[in-house]
Amino acid sequence: MPMRSSDSIIIIPTYNEKENIEKIIRAIFSLEQSFHILVIDDASPDGTADIVKRLMASEFQGQLFIEERSGKLGLGTAYIKGFKWALAHPNNYQYVFEMDADFRHNPQDLPRLYAACAPQTEANPEGGNDLAIGSRYVSGVNVVNWPMGRVLMSYFASQYVRIVTGFDIHDTTAGFKCYRRKVLETIELDKVRFKGYAFQIEMKYTAYKIGFKIKEVPVIFINRREGTSKMSGGIFGEAFFGVMRLRLDGWLRKYPKI
Repeated sequence: MPMRSSDSIIIIPTYNEKENIEKIIRAIFSLEQSFHILVIDDASPDGTADIVKRLMASEFQGQLFIEERSGKLGLGTAYIKGFKWALAHPNNYQYVFEMDADFRHNPQDLPRLYAACAPQTEANPEGGNDLAIGSRYVSGVNVVNWPMGRVLMSYFASQYVRIVTGFDIHDTTAGFKCYRRKVLETIELDKVRFKGYAFQIEMKYTAYKIGFKIKEVPVIFINRREGTSKMSGGIFGEAFFGVMRLRLDGWLRKYPKI
């Protein structure tokens, strides 16, 4: 396949995603708009990294990349590694995405997130934002095939964050996002402290406190069909107490200026 240049890189953390990884890669590369992909694999014993490396060598040279870590070191640290990689890469990526491998995040929504962060023009009146969030809750509750307990926990977690922090975002825990490069260059990535759900909240809240423009783009989340969920009770505990810490930071911390 001829290499397509791109100003965008999608970071996909993986652990045991052999059922999904090739499918999500092909779905992204089949889009009319060109995106590059960086997989951050946490030493998946099921061979996820081998699948990615085969595709890199056989079809997607210069468009598909992988960074391998020694084990499960946390979602937040995976994204931080990916952010630093993207900022340092000679392709000078201007748009950096977070995305899951399991199709809960629909690849067809990637151009909509991109458009929200692309320059505002007559043809793109909704553009000009610094951070676009694929939001489940900005226009109702848009989830499919989720257990009711999971829906309620996710929805009320976002409500809790809004109440504690005063942060007017409907889907504060969403992990489907597009950042303009300058957001990641401004946020002090080495000071990001959380690893799980709280990481997603912290990145949005920090961007908000710095003064970046944030847009929620309505999307529909579909529960994973293949593979095993990596969610655990520990990350919800981190989020519950982490939100209080973020609120304290909001009062006391000196955030970078733009």
